[in-house]
Amino acid sequence: MKLGFLVDLNLCMGCKGCEVACKVENQVPLHSWRLRVKYVDVGVYPETKRTYTPLRCNHCEDAPCERICPVSALHYLDNGIVNIDKERCIGCAGCMMACPYGAIYMDPETNTADKCTYCAHRVASEMMPACVVACPVEANIFGDIDDPTSHISRYIMAHQKEGGVKVRKPEKNTRPKHFYVGGGEVQLNPLASKREEGYNLFNDITHLDHIGGH
Repeated sequence: MKLGFLVDLNLCMGCKGCEVACKVENQVPLHSWRLRVKYVDVGVYPETKRTYTPLRCNHCEDAPCERICPVSALHYLDNGIVNIDKERCIGCAGCMMACPYGAIYMDPETNTADKCTYCAHRVASEMMPACVVACPVEANIFGDIDDPTSHISRYIMAHQKEGGVKVRKPEKNTRPKHFYVGGGEVQLNPLASKREEGYNLFNDITHLDHIGGH
C-alpha cells in the first residue's frame, strides 16, 4: 500500500473548509498551518479570475525532511505516510530548511516540528483525512495509489493521457505523492506569476491626484 493525495483544481472553489477542518482535527496553533488554500488572481482587468490551490505536505518518496532529521523523528509508515514523532523531535528545524515545499512548521507550544500527516491517526482507524470529509465538492481525493482499482488511481490514469497530472516542483526529484489535475502553471509554480501590462490602480490614482492638484 502506498497512500497518496490528489486535488482536482477544477472543482476547488476556495471555501477553505478543508483548512478549517484540518486545524480543528489536529489542533493546529494560531498563525500555523498544516494545510492552507492559496489563491492567485490571473488575467488583466476586467478579464480576471481567482484560482485556488490547497497546499500540504507532499509525502515524498524521497523526502529531504526524513533524510536530514538527526533523530529519526520524521519517518515513513508502512503505508507511505511521512509521519512525525513529536516525542523524538529536538526542535532543530533541519526538516523545515530541507523541505522545498514549506510544508513544515514549528509548534510554538511544544517547540517541535509538525506538518500534515494525512491524518495518520484517522487513517489507522480506517477513516478518511478530515480535509477529505469536509470538502463539499469532493475536490480532495485520497487513497492507495498502488491499487489500480482505487478511486485516486483511476482518477490519475484518466487524466494522465491528457498530460493533466502535475506535482509541485518536480525538478527537486522528491517524487511527491500529492498530485493535482486541472488549473494552470501559475497555480503550482510561484515563478510563473508575472505582472501584466494594463490597468494599474496605483498609477491611476496618482494621475487623478495630479490632475486634481492643478
